[in-house]
Amino acid sequence: MKAIAVIGYHHTGKTTTVVNLVRELCARGYSVATIKDIHSEKFRADTPGKNSALHIDAGSKLTVARGIYDTAIIFPKTLPLNEILPHIVADFLVIEGMKDAPVPKIVCAESAAQLTELVDDTVIGISGIIFQNSFKHDRLGVYGMPQDASALCDLVLTKSFEMLPAADPECCSRCGGSCFQMAGDIVQGRRKRSDCVMDGSSKISLKVDGKEVLIVPFVQEILRDSIMAVINNLRDIVPDREIQINIRP
Repeated sequence: MKAIAVIGYHHTGKTTTVVNLVRELCARGYSVATIKDIHSEKFRADTPGKNSALHIDAGSKLTVARGIYDTAIIFPKTLPLNEILPHIVADFLVIEGMKDAPVPKIVCAESAAQLTELVDDTVIGISGIIFQNSFKHDRLGVYGMPQDASALCDLVLTKSFEMLPAADPECCSRCGGSCFQMAGDIVQGRRKRSDCVMDGSSKISLKVDGKEVLIVPFVQEILRDSIMAVINNLRDIVPDREIQINIRP
């Protein structure tokens, strides 16, 4: 799955940009999922006191609210990006917000000062209300919505790449940095997506309920060594073969 994030301050055109980009990607035949990162303390995914909220209050680790028109899966906590990703299956993920996500980004702004604060190596283009001021950037294209939605989509298709693992840098920094730094290096052409060591060197995978779970390298080594120590002591086992283990509750 490829991903793009649209970042910027409040009321700078992020949602307008996301909506136009999603519409254009869908029109070209791609399946799209979105994440809306919300910082307001007034926002709750559920309404306190409602029946579904009472399930969470009683201790449920998640609640599924299934209605006539839609279905919501509610976790009683904020999930980091790497815990959200296993729940998403799509060609493209478009994120509104999450400026620290290790993905290419579009910055929405209303002034050059905001761009100075937000533009980094992961940024591939500019959009938002700053376009109305005929603003030009010395390095990045500026896209107005909806008239430039097709051109922005072309840019996203050219610059986006399969998502990095979004691993904790304290657990995995074998590439020499964080996933965020790797994303910036890929966008700037200094590295390739295939340089991600976690993806390239993984010798063990874990799936729970059919969803792959990210395992950082040192945990991979612990699991692999422990499993191999047991397997190698079994009879009639041919060494150096692929091993599959299914654990049922």
